[in-house]
Amino acid sequence: MFFHKTPAPARWLFPSLLWKKKTNNKEIYLTFDDGPIPGLTEYILDVLKDYNVKATFFCVGENIKKNKSIAERALREGHRLGNHSYNHCNGWQTSTIDYISNVVRCQRHLLDLHDHDVKPLFRPPYGKMKLSQIKLLKKKYQIVMWDVLSGDFLNDMEPEVCLKKSIKATGKGSIVIFHDNIKAEENVKYSLSRYIKHFLDKGYSFKTL
Repeated sequence: MFFHKTPAPARWLFPSLLWKKKTNNKEIYLTFDDGPIPGLTEYILDVLKDYNVKATFFCVGENIKKNKSIAERALREGHRLGNHSYNHCNGWQTSTIDYISNVVRCQRHLLDLHDHDVKPLFRPPYGKMKLSQIKLLKKKYQIVMWDVLSGDFLNDMEPEVCLKKSIKATGKGSIVIFHDNIKAEENVKYSLSRYIKHFLDKGYSFKTL
């Protein structure tokens, strides 16, 4: 089952996780998971630059290692980087010790980029974590989930539907996920600029987490 809008019970069950920003202002928090990769991440950065908006990229450590210059560009252009584990670990299928180690390994690459946050950001791949993993990681990281899931990664998601439902689900303080991975490329290239323009025209601003 797929929800563009995160169901309220999920937020109630895990209140220590960041699902949405509390604000009365017209602010949206665009996030991108899985990069950086050549081509698509660079395309996304170009779109963000064209519209002069900022976003947060939750990076996979092995992709930072391969494509460090793209991560450096994101930082240089005022975006924020977060941790998405070293090789996209599924927390439900990984021991807590191995999972924490994988997150720490990714964080070393972020620190090499001089991305020194007061409290670093972490988003679990697939949104899947064990309670034991949450308990340990939340001591050091702000664990970021989402309010709006674009569905850009789904093979049967038509680009027009991806855009329409993402717009409908978004409101003040929404944390919105798109992806910079190959599966999402078609939907991202269709939706992203249209999504940003729609909300800029309505007086919204886009901020980093």
